[in-house]
Amino acid sequence: MEGNQYLIAANTKRGQLIFNIFRPVDLYIAIGGTAATIILFLIFRPDTLFLTILVLLPILVCAFLVIPVANYHNILCILQNIYKFYISEGQEFKWKGWCAKYEFKD
Repeated sequence: MEGNQYLIAANTKRGQLIFNIFRPVDLYIAIGGTAATIILFLIFRPDTLFLTILVLLPILVCAFLVIPVANYHNILCILQNIYKFYISEGQEFKWKGWCAKYEFKD
């Protein structure tokens, strides 16, 4: 197509996201990790490095899951795709190429 004659803009999906990055579930995960970390800070009052790392672990894990990455939405989406592909769906696909010889067709 010539010029700007496209029917759908290339960034339509980003317009549906919060801050153009996060889905609602991503924000719930981040808020949950933040709340858990604040509660753990109030309960334990860490005085050693090891205890500080343990208290910060919920927010670090949640932040890791919602970090945007290239070619996927975020790490959580990558893990969901891995789970669906390798664990939950045991489908077997037979591939037929577009240049297969006629004698090999079923």
